Amino acid sequence: MLGLVSLLMDISSEMITTLLPLYLVSGLGASALAIGFIEGFSVFIATATKLFSGYFVDWSHRAKPLAVLGYGLGALSRLIFPLAATIDQIVLAKAMDRVGKGIRGTPRDAIIAAVSPAEIRGAAFGLRKSLDTVGGFLGPLIAVALMLILAGDIAAVFWWAAVPAALAIGVLVLFVREPAQGLDAKSEAFSLRRAISLNRGVWTVIGLAGLIMLARFSEAFVLLKSLDAGFSPAYVPLAMVVMHAVYGLAAYPVGKIADRVGAAGLLATSLAFLGLAHLLLSVADNVPLFLAGTIFWGLHMGFSQGLLGALIAVKTSACLKGSAFGTFNMVTGVVVLVGNLAAGWLWTTGGSQLPFQIGAGIACAAMLVTLALRKSLVLR
Repeated sequence: MLGLVSLLMDISSEMITTLLPLYLVSGLGASALAIGFIEGFSVFIATATKLFSGYFVDWSHRAKPLAVLGYGLGALSRLIFPLAATIDQIVLAKAMDRVGKGIRGTPRDAIIAAVSPAEIRGAAFGLRKSLDTVGGFLGPLIAVALMLILAGDIAAVFWWAAVPAALAIGVLVLFVREPAQGLDAKSEAFSLRRAISLNRGVWTVIGLAGLIMLARFSEAFVLLKSLDAGFSPAYVPLAMVVMHAVYGLAAYPVGKIADRVGAAGLLATSLAFLGLAHLLLSVADNVPLFLAGTIFWGLHMGFSQGLLGALIAVKTSACLKGSAFGTFNMVTGVVVLVGNLAAGWLWTTGGSQLPFQIGAGIACAAMLVTLALRKSLVLR
């Protein structure tokens, strides 16, 4: 049910996300640097919120109320986007959406960790990611269809994005239950000192995730690159269709494989895919090259995102899972803010090739670090 909630909310998110860079550039006159700031700042808000959300989950032993609040804020933000006439109003809508995302992400992951047996934890997180990316596949397709039906009216598409968000709230309220066990962890009382310090294994995963996120900036820059490759604005969302189709098909089977063989080799492979994606996108001046880069980007996501969440779950005691996921998301959010600002500045000052070229170099460095840490990246 949480996977279905993620699917519906991601349909709504992608209907907006895939068109927002074009709306900012063509409708509001924003620069690549401004887009980098908006994307990075919104992720930072979400992930900073996840930290406090995680502490609350561990302290209260309740997760569903926070999840409902977070998804509800995301749904309400959908009503702001079509009314926004300035960049400030877009920032407000994104901030509201990301606060909601920050509130809901940690309790959702804590519920999954609580109800997943250790022997299938990788598969459980992979399944949630796969269903989430089905939404990432369907959302851009719906956006393309509506752009054609509505004669390119982006604001009207934004209005339609409120529908799947409302359905997500309905599924969450009616069909997701608080776990009967796992979140209460009565044997160990919540301690803020322990929640802040965590353990070495968790910090190892968090540090590696930060390096990976530095190598992978926002997909908004991939969407902007599609214009260089020859896409017309109405078909730009198809780039996300391809990416999320590959992502969704890979995440669940990769999670199952990781339960048997460990995560290190799969994470290293994901970074090889990311480096190749960056190199292809840096030179993409036609549709085939651009699509090849997008496919490898999707493979990177499918081979990495579910595994990082599963590793955090494995390395953390039951009473601190919310805190661990919150810290994980806050640190990676700071990195994403810095990375997106840097990518926007590099794009503005050095052209569209430069951020992808530097991203390829960071991906290669992250792959070497992953292989060096392989003994720490086990899922049991």
